[in-house]
Amino acid sequence: MTTYDDRASLTDLTTTAERVRASVEGVIEGKPEVVRLSLTVLLAEGHLLIEDVPGVGKTMLAKALARSIDCSVRRIQFTPDLLPSDITGVSIYDQQRRDFEFKPGAIFAQIVIGDEINRASPKTQSALLESMEERQVTIDGQTYELPSPFMVVATQNPVEMEGTYPLPEAQRDRFMARVSIGYPSAEAELRMLDVHGGISPLDDLQPVAHAHDIVKLIDAVRVVHVAPSVQRYAVELVGATRTHPDLRLGASPRATLHLLRAAKASAALSGREYALPDDVQALAPAVLSHRLLPTAQAQLNRRTAEQVVLEILQRVPVPTGEAGQGAGHPAPGGRIYGQRPGGRRL
Repeated sequence: MTTYDDRASLTDLTTTAERVRASVEGVIEGKPEVVRLSLTVLLAEGHLLIEDVPGVGKTMLAKALARSIDCSVRRIQFTPDLLPSDITGVSIYDQQRRDFEFKPGAIFAQIVIGDEINRASPKTQSALLESMEERQVTIDGQTYELPSPFMVVATQNPVEMEGTYPLPEAQRDRFMARVSIGYPSAEAELRMLDVHGGISPLDDLQPVAHAHDIVKLIDAVRVVHVAPSVQRYAVELVGATRTHPDLRLGASPRATLHLLRAAKASAALSGREYALPDDVQALAPAVLSHRLLPTAQAQLNRRTAEQVVLEILQRVPVPTGEAGQGAGHPAPGGRIYGQRPGGRRL
């Protein structure tokens, strides 16, 4: 079992995350919740899908997050003529050595920015499946491990349908969360004119964390405690999507795993060594909505997947006692929430 100084690790985590958050928010004006979700996905070892209308800063957010961390970054502009080998790499015959040499593709980076991912063909999109799930690439029977940390940040425009290929369900399920940036407030847009009016703020953006720091923080997030009642709550939320009459496709077991991983990262960012039902509730719309398919009748009634998730959150009972009373309050059976079995405080 992994042991470490919990409080010291959480202090390091929150300090480093605060530096990265401040760095990204210096570029993305007035969207602190979007920046926090991006950090949550990074520390939860997930991948992020940024979906919104053109011009609201989707690519800017991805670049700002990548440049705030001192790690390898590659950007892929998805186009209809992009080939799978452009992403994964290709084996080229070396005449001098009389052997094949592998040339790594753009996926061999710690943070990969996939711009307008839905403009590439399904064959090219599928080249990301193995790397996003198993963090490896198999070429000509040879498997190559990807670096750590590894995160794919993809963007797509939901309103430009001509010349695009909608992401298949298997591809969307690989993304831990989907976020929409939205239009800024009038005050944030005015500040943006001052900041972005001359030079791009990305030009002066310097790394505030190293890749090995992020790896340590990911290790700290892995051991954040999740009580059985919180785990059961996540399972019930995901299970409710599979039986809802307005959905023809519910969330997968991978969605449950992603929801709990994100809840653990969110708890750690809040300075807690244990996850609460509040963490699960706050992240459920971002983690579940993009995996759901509404029925034809629901679409006619203009019912969105986000609305269904919010309805499920209202319907599924929130755990009480062990999970609902909060840390430091006795739970049924004499345990205290936020306390590991055996009585040791986190």
